[in-house]
Amino acid sequence: MKVKPADRTSNVEEYYFSRKLRQIDQMRSSGADIINLGIGSPDQPPSENTVKRLSEEACKPDVHGYQSYIGVPALRRAFSDWYLKYFKVSLDPEKEILPLMGSKEGIMHISMAFLNTGDEVLIPNPGYPTYSSVTNLTGGTVRYYDLNENNGWFPDIQALRKSDLSRVKIMWINYPHMPTGTKGTPGLFKELVSFSADHNILLCNDNPYSFILNKEYLSLLSVAGAMETALELNSMSKSHNMAGWRVGMVAGSSEYIRAILKVKSNMDSGMFLPLQLAAADALGNPDSWYDAVNIKYRERRITAESIMDLLHCRFRPDQVGLFVWGRVPDSVGSCEAFVEEILLKANVFLTPGFIFGSKGDRYIRISLCADIKRLKEAKDRIAKLNL
Repeated sequence: MKVKPADRTSNVEEYYFSRKLRQIDQMRSSGADIINLGIGSPDQPPSENTVKRLSEEACKPDVHGYQSYIGVPALRRAFSDWYLKYFKVSLDPEKEILPLMGSKEGIMHISMAFLNTGDEVLIPNPGYPTYSSVTNLTGGTVRYYDLNENNGWFPDIQALRKSDLSRVKIMWINYPHMPTGTKGTPGLFKELVSFSADHNILLCNDNPYSFILNKEYLSLLSVAGAMETALELNSMSKSHNMAGWRVGMVAGSSEYIRAILKVKSNMDSGMFLPLQLAAADALGNPDSWYDAVNIKYRERRITAESIMDLLHCRFRPDQVGLFVWGRVPDSVGSCEAFVEEILLKANVFLTPGFIFGSKGDRYIRISLCADIKRLKEAKDRIAKLNL
């Protein structure tokens, strides 16, 4: 290239799923019927009232202009009511909630708002790869903290306290955890809030999986003192089957929200008004709607677990969220090669755990975002491999 890309791009790679989806598309164009059990993109639709509201509002002639950077009041109030009903957290919709175009974008907004060059960021290993890539893009320094199965996939907070934390600015946590499906606990959150307050660290919980195969709704912001030292991201992608709609939020003290808004207001021009109003409707879905969605996930999970059994993988039965996370047998050499063999020979794509960090290297992940027929077909194909 005649024009050299910015140095920051050398610190990140193309997202693994971006590369893999390109490979899958090439295989499909050659006639292969690929069953994708890798990505957590909900295949069930939003509630009927949500889609109806979007359609009705979009037909109006006066709803197509730029919108407020802070979201319309109806959406902020809906998020506030949702948090109060399910998480028992009272949030001021005017000052303590900022709607976002998805929580992934929020990771960037938060990092740009608070990180200076060289600031360290505590990132879970295994964990969502975007925490690392965004930290690198914004000039921060990635500092991993290990999560281990023998510690219940919880951080060793005492070990962190004994380390040099003088340059740490942000700590990312993600409970219910992706990829392991581990639920957080009030005790864990209380300890983490105390830790972050003691060391002047901004504690950020990425919380999009609370409603999937889980009834124990828990917010970091429910802990006393959390508003002084913490932020929480949430998303409608998983909880409301609206991944492509790109609607999320960040909640926290008004001072933190104002800092994030400085970044956000220079990066977008607000969400489409009918989309915001439809999202507000979705947040009012009754409990029965969430239950119906989870009935299907529960059925799928049984088949996904049977695939894990077929592959001789060990998994915890108490996982929540959109995936089943399992440890491959010791007889497997390379987990990446193991998954690639399944893709090439059975036309079934599973996610190798190494993409979430070194502590995920001996694990694979199966998504529940495929209907039961396709899951059973995937199982039949894998059974024929005699792995």
